[in-house]
Amino acid sequence: MHRWGEEKTQTVESMMAADSDPESEVFEITDFTTASEWERFISRVEETLNDWKLIGSSVGRPQEKGEYTSGTWDEKTQEINFADFRFTITHHHLKQEVPENTGKGEPEEDAIPQAIQDLLCMNNDFPPRAHCLVRWYGMREFVIISPGTNCEAIISESKCNLLFSSISIALANTGCQVPVFVQIQQKWRRMYAGECQGPGVRTDFEMVHLRKVPGQYRHLSGLLDIFKSKIGCPLTPQPPVNIAIRFTYVLQDWQQYSWPQQPPDFDALLGGEVGGVEFGKLPFGACEDPISELHLATTWPHLTEGIVVDNDVYSDLDPLQAPHWSVRVRKADNPQCLLGDFLTEFFRVCCRKESSEEILGRNAVEEEGKENADISQALSKLTEPSAVPIPKLSVSNMVHSARKRIRRHRRPEESPLNNDVLNSVLQYLFPDAAEGGAGRAAPVNPNGGVDKDSEDYSLFSQLKSAPADSLTYRLALCLCMVNFYHGGVRGMAHLWQEFVLEMRYRWENSHMVHGLASGVPDLRCCLLHQKLQMLNCCIERKRARDDGRKASGTEVARERKISGYDEGQQGAEGAAGVGLSQGKSWDSWSDSEDEFFECLSDTEELKEAGPDGERGSGTKPEGRLHPHGEMTLLRSQEPLYIPITQEPAPMTEDLLEEQSEVLAKLGTSAEGAHLRARMQSACLLSDMESFKAANPGCVLEDFVRWYSPRDYVEEEVLDERGEAVVRGDLSARMKIPGNMWVEAWETAKPIPVRRQRRLFDDTKEAEKVLHYLAVQNPADLSRHLLPCMLHAAILKLKEEEAAEDIPSVRRATQQLLVNAGKLLRHPSPDYKKMEDLINQVMEVETVIARARSLKAKFGIDAGENGGDVEELKRFASALLEEPEVSVVGAGRGPAGTIIHQLFVNAQKLADSTDETALSAPMDDDLGRGGRPEDSKHGGSSDFPPPAGKEILLRTCVPRPAPYSKELPQRMFCVLMRDDFRLAGAFSSDTSFF
Repeated sequence: MHRWGEEKTQTVESMMAADSDPESEVFEITDFTTASEWERFISRVEETLNDWKLIGSSVGRPQEKGEYTSGTWDEKTQEINFADFRFTITHHHLKQEVPENTGKGEPEEDAIPQAIQDLLCMNNDFPPRAHCLVRWYGMREFVIISPGTNCEAIISESKCNLLFSSISIALANTGCQVPVFVQIQQKWRRMYAGECQGPGVRTDFEMVHLRKVPGQYRHLSGLLDIFKSKIGCPLTPQPPVNIAIRFTYVLQDWQQYSWPQQPPDFDALLGGEVGGVEFGKLPFGACEDPISELHLATTWPHLTEGIVVDNDVYSDLDPLQAPHWSVRVRKADNPQCLLGDFLTEFFRVCCRKESSEEILGRNAVEEEGKENADISQALSKLTEPSAVPIPKLSVSNMVHSARKRIRRHRRPEESPLNNDVLNSVLQYLFPDAAEGGAGRAAPVNPNGGVDKDSEDYSLFSQLKSAPADSLTYRLALCLCMVNFYHGGVRGMAHLWQEFVLEMRYRWENSHMVHGLASGVPDLRCCLLHQKLQMLNCCIERKRARDDGRKASGTEVARERKISGYDEGQQGAEGAAGVGLSQGKSWDSWSDSEDEFFECLSDTEELKEAGPDGERGSGTKPEGRLHPHGEMTLLRSQEPLYIPITQEPAPMTEDLLEEQSEVLAKLGTSAEGAHLRARMQSACLLSDMESFKAANPGCVLEDFVRWYSPRDYVEEEVLDERGEAVVRGDLSARMKIPGNMWVEAWETAKPIPVRRQRRLFDDTKEAEKVLHYLAVQNPADLSRHLLPCMLHAAILKLKEEEAAEDIPSVRRATQQLLVNAGKLLRHPSPDYKKMEDLINQVMEVETVIARARSLKAKFGIDAGENGGDVEELKRFASALLEEPEVSVVGAGRGPAGTIIHQLFVNAQKLADSTDETALSAPMDDDLGRGGRPEDSKHGGSSDFPPPAGKEILLRTCVPRPAPYSKELPQRMFCVLMRDDFRLAGAFSSDTSFF
């Protein structure tokens, strides 16, 4: 109206302008015919149908049996508006391969549309998984127009008629032969009305929906009367009606066929109940039955009117006599599962912010008098000249004395972990301590029983966790179990304190930490595992140094008398990595002095060198390992010896990252590059010094021949006599001015490895590791060990799946492993995605629990079914994979017999408790008022009244006149306790009407 007013104003102004200027010839034609909103809506619908290429004939190949369930359905959606009201138009169709010779371009003349032909097809009756319109009308393609999101439902009759008219006009204008539906009434009612047009034919789709079943329509005979009266067939006698019937029975009470797993005893300490309270064994399984209901559908697929009797007095429809049985199970929503709960509770600790002190509480019991004074003045006494024995004031002794005081003053009820649980955990973590003293037992296999060649062995590198049954892996299991069963976060903090004290004890007493692979830290593992490996490296270096010193202290006198310093002794000292002054015995050195002892002082070196100073002159070779083949020095004929060298310092990934950052900050300037090269050549300089000490008179070329043979180029040349000789020289990169190798060689002195400064300070690194462990709070531990827990959970899933052999679980576990590998390799994984991983673990665990529940209910593992076990296994497996499973042999097959017995037992239970109370609701559902004769209706008394009835009526009759074409007519009826629905498709010949 507003637009029309503007156009009118413009026209009047133009006329006035023309009147004022008679010479001007201005002719303006204004069109006052504008399209209404209704016409625009119809136009938008037509445009959408054209865009989706739904115009013209749509005849395809015939349906295949079960295609609606196994096939793929595609959807396309678009938004359209009617004025300011938003609609969603959606196209649903089954993807099918259309033969090349049958195209839409060459349809048969006057061919009935495909949707109308599908009304009579019986190959896909009662599809278990499909859109409701597919189930009610059997169509493979249709379009739905429904109110948009947050739009009110179409309830008024005038609006419904307006939409129906829009559809009819759009279909007539475009020639579209795909049915178009409009969703009316509230969405939960699933009410649709639609139309399909073809050449000379039209099918109207109508629907009735009630909350209660009318009394006269609770049986087949009443529904037949509705159908016949609706189609109004003018022929006599009327053509027979084809009937398909399905009754659904629900079993909720499983009785003795219960879920096999009992709930765990959470009060048990180490009882080994269901779920595995025993340390090292992850719990598994559901705490409730994951299968809540069994739905049995008994189907009579092909019946003809007059063959079967079903009225308010009598019924022939006995479920035991039904030719087709199919079963589906209803799964419990989110059943509680033990493994999932374990991981979830452990994951929640990651989000906590409290430190260990805040969780455990500060020690309120202070030491009194003398003890306090001793501890507070321990460091000052170290510097005072006193007769106090130094070992008594070492860090080790102070820690252990403090530990004793804490244990003495802490009451048993205050400890988060009681002694029995703590001892059990420590015995599981450190079995070598119980087998005869720490450090003396055989190492625990860090890989458990996993074969190194198997796929499971490499999981730790894929997940960046730790090898199965390593100390870190077992620690993760224990912390998770303590968190779930014994004290929660406080128990975790208590256990971690004990673990750190054990690590310090082993370092100070040189006892190896077993359950860790030997060697440098494995960067494929989590950082905590690398730290523990680093501590082991420190202990190993310390033990080697201690053993070398003790050996040198006992044999030095004898060796001096024989030959001064024998090369074998030098080798032992070189392997130890540090010398010891011969003026002091080993026992006179304290732990504290040893920990920070680097190398000999200058005066001690002079004593060791003797009055002639042979050692200092470097003329006597030292630190030789063995000759390097037949190779000799270039400037003499002395054999070239491989020296005893220091091993490079092991590093964890955080140290490598820190070193990389330091080197990167040096920049690209000449000074920065030079300093960076010097920092990176510490190991090279040490090796050069060892080489010079082992090979007096050597040159850089000799070192390069051993250390980097590719940088020493040899070629044949002719000498003065014309004979071919082999001459060598340094490579081009070694001759670059300012080469670091040349500079390092010039500054290197002939110093054997035993008198060099250590490249790897095991004392310093061990203290750094112990400090790192001590400052970890429970949240940090959870973040470090969560990959190990996911690793353990995946191994548990694989183990349980192997016992059940479920293909879907195998695929899901493999996908879970791929997702976990991508996520956990990231330095800072997304915790939301981590939570999704745990949910995936819970889903897989639930599927396995469902499989075991079904096996127990069908007596598969109990061996109760003789030769039918394999058939029942396939049946139970199919119930997990498919929406609905056919029962081979119906009620007389092996699975059918068990299902029948399940219903019989349920009925006996209902009869023995309170038959009237239990059956009354179902009687109301069927509307029979509990009359005695109702036991005949619905078949065998072994089954309860059906929870739902579905009846499909089909015929082909001429409408609306006797001389009209015979067209398909169909009505689908649903009878449930609170739902009565009739969905009819009635076709008419429009050639003369």
